Amino acid sequence: MSSARQSIPPSPTAARLATALSNGVTSNGAMSTAETSAKTQHIWLVTGPAGCGKSTVAKHIADSLHLPFIEGDEYHPKANIDKMSAGIPLTDADRWDWLTALREASIHELDKGSDGVVLTCSALKRKYRDVIRVAPYFTPNVHLHFIYLDAPEEVLLQRVAARKNHYMGANMVHSQFEVLERPKADEVDVITIDVTRPVEAVMVDALDKAIKTMDSTVQQ
Repeated sequence: MSSARQSIPPSPTAARLATALSNGVTSNGAMSTAETSAKTQHIWLVTGPAGCGKSTVAKHIADSLHLPFIEGDEYHPKANIDKMSAGIPLTDADRWDWLTALREASIHELDKGSDGVVLTCSALKRKYRDVIRVAPYFTPNVHLHFIYLDAPEEVLLQRVAARKNHYMGANMVHSQFEVLERPKADEVDVITIDVTRPVEAVMVDALDKAIKTMDSTVQQ
């Protein structure tokens, strides 16, 4: 899946939800509890192995809902980038500080008053996802969600091989699948999206599921 920005018509539902969230009003017109307590905020992590289209999908959701976007790859320290550029898989130890930095960056955006934030993060293992799950522990108004972009290894190998000027080579896809722990049914904060389809369909599906999830939270 190309990381180029796709031209998708804006969703009226997305605009309605973004307005409702920012105004403290639910989609049925009722006043939310945000006016009398901390407003509802959302952290969206778009996850999956290299080549699944994390940036494309995350940017589409962020733009449609008028939320800040964080590109997870930009938070890797140089040592990590050098290793991946050389085809050397990252270890757990390489990832801890990166995951913590992403968690803190998302909280920082919420602290600035944003209704939410959308970020990309491979989050290949459950324990990596658990690091991010710490973010809303002491802030019950913050809701954390994952969108896992799922595709077979051979599909992502083809996509990464076609990319240019990116440090993540096709050889790294196999190493990621070797350690990949797909989200299980008990990870109820994860939405799984099939990304073997055309990118436009994936973007529409991901945004629709994000909107429905946020809308149900606003109406609670």
